[in-house]
Amino acid sequence: MNNYRIALAGNPNTGKSTLFNTLTGMRQHTGNWTGKTVAKAEGEYEFNHKTYTIIDLPGTYSLYSNSTDEEVARDYIIFDKPDVTVVVIDATSMERNLNLALQVMEMTEKVVVCINLIDEAKKKGITIDENKLARKLGVPVVKISARNKLGISKLQAAIEAVAAGEITTAPYQVRYNAEIESMVSVLQPEVEQLLGTQYPSRWIALRLLDGDTGFLKALQARGYNKREEVRIPCKETTSIHSTL
Repeated sequence: MNNYRIALAGNPNTGKSTLFNTLTGMRQHTGNWTGKTVAKAEGEYEFNHKTYTIIDLPGTYSLYSNSTDEEVARDYIIFDKPDVTVVVIDATSMERNLNLALQVMEMTEKVVVCINLIDEAKKKGITIDENKLARKLGVPVVKISARNKLGISKLQAAIEAVAAGEITTAPYQVRYNAEIESMVSVLQPEVEQLLGTQYPSRWIALRLLDGDTGFLKALQARGYNKREEVRIPCKETTSIHSTL
């Protein structure tokens, strides 16, 4: 029997924990993330004779290193490499919630976008074309109501297909202005040379350009002690250095 690990990511108040409870029922336990005071919920469910371990990541609005919750969610996706990351979105706040989905898609290709609260959206006259959105995003998109248990089996089927490699995703990548993209093109090969392909080099390059060294600190905390310098091009044609 295959056992897949699935991460649930999403903004606060998207119904992510309700979905977690709907999927796992009583097969769950809670604790804290190692070395953190942030609560960790983990559970299991079975689908088509396969076992899925679900990790409910802290609700966050971004995956930068501005808070402990963000660091925990970011580090799990990057370092633990779940088989699928399900991004839970509030159907009534699509524009705001999609920002996190785009961030996740910069970090991993194994993504399913889950649009929750479709019952609330219907009450507000909001219509969502999940097939068109899936084509735009390059990953499966499934509409559900976790509270009313609508669309759950369809979501489970999408998770299974991505986890098993039956669906090849091509996540949409945000393209920035020419100046930023030029700097990324310089920095990304250096990141790949230093870290190989085990981490998303474009995402790391963008974080370094943004001055976010949280990932590098997390990497060092996991025993990466190779002393190397990565040149980070700056707008004034000078450069700063980040040392691992």
